[in-house]
Amino acid sequence: MWSRLLSPRVIGRSSVCWRSLFTMKLKTSEFQALFSDGLKGLAEVFEKHQHELRIAGGAVRDLLSGKRPEDVDFATTATPEEMKHMFRNAGIRMINNKGETHGTITARLHNENFEVTTLRVDVETDGRHAEVEFTTDWQKDAERRDLTINSMFLGYEDLQNREVRFVGSAEQRIQEDYLRILRYFRFYGRVALEPGGHEAETLAAIKENGRGLAAISGERIWMELKKMVVGNHAAHLLELMYSLELAQYIGLPPDGNVEEMKRVWQRAKDRSPKPMTVLAALFRRPEEVEKMDIRLKVSREEKTLALFLVKHRRELRKSEDEPDCLVPFTDFIFDSRDLDTQSKVCELLKYQGEDKLLAELSRWSVPRFPVSGHDLRRLGVTSGKEIGATLQQLRDIWKKSRYQMDKDELLSYIKSS
Repeated sequence: MWSRLLSPRVIGRSSVCWRSLFTMKLKTSEFQALFSDGLKGLAEVFEKHQHELRIAGGAVRDLLSGKRPEDVDFATTATPEEMKHMFRNAGIRMINNKGETHGTITARLHNENFEVTTLRVDVETDGRHAEVEFTTDWQKDAERRDLTINSMFLGYEDLQNREVRFVGSAEQRIQEDYLRILRYFRFYGRVALEPGGHEAETLAAIKENGRGLAAISGERIWMELKKMVVGNHAAHLLELMYSLELAQYIGLPPDGNVEEMKRVWQRAKDRSPKPMTVLAALFRRPEEVEKMDIRLKVSREEKTLALFLVKHRRELRKSEDEPDCLVPFTDFIFDSRDLDTQSKVCELLKYQGEDKLLAELSRWSVPRFPVSGHDLRRLGVTSGKEIGATLQQLRDIWKKSRYQMDKDELLSYIKSS
């Protein structure tokens, strides 16, 4: 998917091409905002050496959807060796050469990094990686991409209709890289307006080839999955993945609680839940979280959040007996020794759909306990064990006062005992 990047002299006529038959002028503010000094300098280098340079990847899809891209990649007819020669002659620094075997050179201009990749065609694939050779044919490069909306020669109409489909044969595209199954679901959540607009042939190809996901690394799967579950139609997409029997290959419990997940997503979707807040609803037991972590290698923060939600989602709830419904949550946070407990409790309230309490807790901060061990020593309490027990007793008294008692009031309990 590309937007033709013209020289700085004709920036006002910058255009997007597809099928090499038509051009579309882009004059949007989002497009013009991309033209920094670094990008203009990059364009001048390629123009000087008569190589084409175009904006590539999701940036074009975002621009055509009226969004400003967060990341911008570039494609070119120049080979990696030609790019290195051009950049050296222009005195442009190159960094991170790990992508060179795949045709990507990263240039640094005006404190910006620009990733530029040579047009490619796949020579051989094994479902995870591809052997490529370079080309100057934009059409051939477009045809090796996964989804039509990521290949604007072929998918401009699909983007306008908010449809997600594979380029050519779904089965062939999937077998080139099985991760494309999850990319299909992620982009469906980003692009489609309604949850049920899948082509039957696409779903059949996904189900038939789902076992190929077993060979994909957990890190790659998690990168796709966690973006999908906080996007549009996440509950529908997760339920669909279960019906297509994909869960067993991607670290999710085979008998996941899909109905609970649908309820949680409905409650939390407008509250910016973390990915694990939605996925935790699928887990019935802590052991399932452990198995998920072994497969996906999630971060420690993500794993502990999932375990926290599975453990406390039923027992830690608002009090029906207290006038202040927030009390169980603030007391739990106060008693905890973990610095991120308040953040976890906020995710729990999203899980439970307690919007009012979530707003209150977001404004609440853990009060500072006014008594220290030094205060007790000044009163003659010298035993470390006794100091610890006394501090805990005072903390309980202070908590019952709703954190209102000051130091002197608390120490008066020691003086009178």
